[in-house]
Amino acid sequence: MKSLRLRLTKGVALLATVAVVASCGLPRSGPTKNEIFAGSVMEDGDAFVLLVDDRVNLVAGVTPALGFAAGFRDASNLGSDTIRPGDVLGLTIWENVRDPLLVPPGQNATVLEEVQVDGSGFIFMPYAGRIRAAGNTPEAVRRIITAKLEEQTPDPQVQVRRLAGDGSTVSVVGAVGAQGVYAIERPTRTLASMLARAGGVTVQPEIAQVTVVRGSHSGQIWFEDLYDHPGHDIALRAGDRIFVEQDTRTFTALGATGSQSRVTFESQTISAIEAIAQVGGLSTNLADPTGVFIFRNEPEEIANQLVGRSDLVGTQRVIYVLDLTEPNGMFMARDFAIRDDDTVYVTEAPFSQFNKTISAVFGTLNSANSLATLGQ
Repeated sequence: MKSLRLRLTKGVALLATVAVVASCGLPRSGPTKNEIFAGSVMEDGDAFVLLVDDRVNLVAGVTPALGFAAGFRDASNLGSDTIRPGDVLGLTIWENVRDPLLVPPGQNATVLEEVQVDGSGFIFMPYAGRIRAAGNTPEAVRRIITAKLEEQTPDPQVQVRRLAGDGSTVSVVGAVGAQGVYAIERPTRTLASMLARAGGVTVQPEIAQVTVVRGSHSGQIWFEDLYDHPGHDIALRAGDRIFVEQDTRTFTALGATGSQSRVTFESQTISAIEAIAQVGGLSTNLADPTGVFIFRNEPEEIANQLVGRSDLVGTQRVIYVLDLTEPNGMFMARDFAIRDDDTVYVTEAPFSQFNKTISAVFGTLNSANSLATLGQ
């Protein structure tokens, strides 16, 4: 009887110890699944907690698309022969007379290199005077100069060439092979060809973004789309600024995963499964596959569609729940698109918390026994 009473006393003491240890709050990687559900609007919280299904995937999977507005797409290619202020011309004049106006003695032609078109669109040429060049083709300028010189020398022969000047140029900066200012010429009249002229992109093409600023307007596109969708290969205009950068989108992974970190996107789209795999997958010792959560701030348009309401105003907190143990759970996670600034959180399994409690209890009891032994 005394032995039974002693056993009962020890059992009660053990249960009390377990309760005390559990109430003290064991170390863990974050909130439990029940604690997250307690933050739902259904429980007087301020977040909408939604189990991911096909309908939710369809609504939440809408991602902002990159592309150029019609003003960029509808612009036609610049005429490669049209002269503009700032362009540089090369002139060659032949005179077949004994006493030429421009040709040096002993030669049959004179060459005037790098004759720049001024800001008003004019050039100056000896014996021909000030000539309007901007808006004309080299052929039109040739006829004007010929007509002017014919008044002073018989049958002059004139050649006009448009050289690479600073009148029709664009600047290319960022992650390209050679940053700089480039003239718009016949081979480089479109965005893709100009990027090639600048040495191509120096980051992974899958995550390279190209921004074009034209005056007060700008457009952005994925580098790969320039080749997958030729309609996005827009015609350039003088003064365009082209900037190439690596995708800056990130998501944060926390909880019972292989690693907890801030992760950059490695492709244009990332699914929940790919995001988990990118941080080492679920922790086999801790993770609860029924409790994979994605925390996101959704705009009111999407939030209203998700919860079937029309009265939500402003950005809403939404928590998406993925249960990988469901028959279609892996498919739902594979189809769920991660977006910029998402937080992917995996809860710990209840068993792992129980395990921690038992380990803490027996660790505490062993420590107490050791102290008691030392005191004897």
